[in-house]
Amino acid sequence: MSSQSASAAAIRLAPFEAAIFDMDGTLLDTESVFRDIVFDVCTELGFEMTHDVHRSMVGSSHERTSQLLIEAYGVAFPYSLFDERCRVIMRERSHAGVPVKSGAREFITELRARGIPTGVATSSRNPHAEHHLGAAGLLELFDTVVTRDDVVNPKPHPEPYLTAARRLGVDPVLCLALEDSHTGVRAAHAAGMQTIMVPDLVGPSDDIHALGVFIMDSLAHVQAAAFDHD
Repeated sequence: MSSQSASAAAIRLAPFEAAIFDMDGTLLDTESVFRDIVFDVCTELGFEMTHDVHRSMVGSSHERTSQLLIEAYGVAFPYSLFDERCRVIMRERSHAGVPVKSGAREFITELRARGIPTGVATSSRNPHAEHHLGAAGLLELFDTVVTRDDVVNPKPHPEPYLTAARRLGVDPVLCLALEDSHTGVRAAHAAGMQTIMVPDLVGPSDDIHALGVFIMDSLAHVQAAAFDHD
């Protein structure tokens, strides 16, 4: 499969027997909200967040984010306090509901109507994932949700995607993976899945293009590429 960004009409996906989604930035339109929170909390704590540091954090696990912030600001950076403040504010802002990415609900609904099992593979911890998917009205639509609490090795290691495939009872090579971050794309690709990047805050790099994944504008485009050729 060549790396390309194209209209759905120009893309024909290989047959797949399960679909596994990243959560933040892919299913949920939360990355821009979290970006604002990260900048605000860093200012509160006396540090200046930059767009480069923030971009490096997108899609990263708790451990990797801690490492990135300590590399950027030194060992004095109060990561535990930063993490707690971000989570509290994110939960407060999600009380009114969590926004869903364009085309997500429709794509998942069609997958289920066709009898194709669906899962989530996220770097978020279980309480965050279940709360946000529930607040978005999506939690009950998935057959399994794999979180940071379910794996030893987070993304970009393939374990989250391999775990989701195993729970769904589908060979990883027969799974479609949907991602918005470089970290997630690397994880899904390493798991051997047919991987599509739907960029959110971060576009594809040369390294991502070199993996040979499709780049598509939205989940609605992925849905069309998957089923409009029937």
